[in-house]
Amino acid sequence: MTKKIIHTDKAPAAIGPYSQAVEAGNMLFISGQIPVNPATGDVPSDITAQTEQVMKNIEAILKEAGYDFKNIVKTTCLLSDIANFGPMNEVYAKYFPEACPARAAFAVRDLPKGVLVEIESIAIK
Repeated sequence: MTKKIIHTDKAPAAIGPYSQAVEAGNMLFISGQIPVNPATGDVPSDITAQTEQVMKNIEAILKEAGYDFKNIVKTTCLLSDIANFGPMNEVYAKYFPEACPARAAFAVRDLPKGVLVEIESIAIK
């Protein structure tokens, strides 16, 4: 099986030795996305805006690889504070109106760049 590295300028560049996403066969593995606006480098201040930016970053990577949100089968949501679960979930739900993917959500001690949320995804065609 071959793997293809996926990269788009419409999502933040990797901040370490990893790829935005890797396609292997009919599966797409999207690295954890944080709420960095790829055009400006800015990070919104509140959890709602941060989750929206994360989902836009995921969408850009999906599109670059020829997938969409309907192809996502699993996500992992990392939150710097579990109190942000409700607001994060409200934004997240807009992107999965039906046939939601499997998901895990965790509160973690810290996230890169001090952000409030990071989401990784797996999609399949």
